[in-house]
Amino acid sequence: MERARASVVLAAGLALLIGPSVARADDAWLGPDKRLHFGASAVIAASGYGLAATATQSRGERALAGASLSLLVGAATEGWDATGRGDPSWRDLAWDAVGAAVGVTIAWAIDLTLGSRGRARAGRPLVLGW
Repeated sequence: MERARASVVLAAGLALLIGPSVARADDAWLGPDKRLHFGASAVIAASGYGLAATATQSRGERALAGASLSLLVGAATEGWDATGRGDPSWRDLAWDAVGAAVGVTIAWAIDLTLGSRGRARAGRPLVLGW
């Protein structure tokens, strides 16, 4: 749990290092890069939730780990952009946060749906198939 909190603090610190930036005229809220930020963040958050499931039984800790990982990657990307290697954007960070929330919510819903079924068959792994 402490590592997850440290990740959140680190992500917030990186976001603050970017500093306030003026939105570029071509930095539309619904631009094509925003879909990428949203999608990547959702996948990273859901994956982080799943990975955390191997380490903790707490759904809250899993959600915090998934969201922290996603926000950390998003903040690091914007920090990289702020060094002159890209175009830093608060709008990108906003879409990263929305994607992280959606990814964690989807992973949590799947965990609620399939998690209890997996525990009911104690000792047998939950195998998903088509």
